[in-house]
Amino acid sequence: MAKLLEAPPRWRTATEYVEATLKAAILEGRLAAGTPLRQEDIARDLQVSRMPVREALRQLEAQALVDAVPHKGAVVTDISAADAADSFAIRRGVEVEALRLSIPGLGEEDFAVAEGLMAEMAAEPEAGQLGLLNRRFHMALYAKAGRPRLLQLVDRELAVFDRYLRFFLAARGRERMAQQDHAEMLEAARRRDTATAVAVLERHIDTAARDIAAFFAGRSDRRPAG
Repeated sequence: MAKLLEAPPRWRTATEYVEATLKAAILEGRLAAGTPLRQEDIARDLQVSRMPVREALRQLEAQALVDAVPHKGAVVTDISAADAADSFAIRRGVEVEALRLSIPGLGEEDFAVAEGLMAEMAAEPEAGQLGLLNRRFHMALYAKAGRPRLLQLVDRELAVFDRYLRFFLAARGRERMAQQDHAEMLEAARRRDTATAVAVLERHIDTAARDIAAFFAGRSDRRPAG
């Protein structure tokens, strides 16, 4: 563990120091997926108490960088380029159909809900909440599809995607949240311009897929040999 952690120069608190150090090691691939993150080892290697380690692991879990596994404790999250690509392929199929079916039945109340969720996303400081708000925004626009089983599938895939979104935003920054796409999709739906709304959604999903694929490609290049 000590060899894998490269400490940054200075941080205001011990928790920030531990979080930043672990985050860099995870995102750069120096801590591989599934690596156990034992509080006592981290505290010893970074020369801090266990309390800031515990809080840092909690914050990293909210960013989908760490998983809490029963009977095992904290481990580096297992997220791969192949799984991400699979998730995007499913989303592209089910969400496009849900949006196409939903737009004719959407009312001003639905649009107001979606608009409010966009505002919440813009103001939300917690990475752990952004995925939930993003999911609720999309579901607000799909709500009138009239296909309960389809919507259950969409909701499940968006829940899966939440982990990739939080992981990606932790790596590249929350400014990469595609709010402009959300605004264009909402406006097109308001105009009952289904073709444009669907085209924006397809672009939205395809761009996110390319961005995450590029991130994983760059990350694997930086992993140490052996």
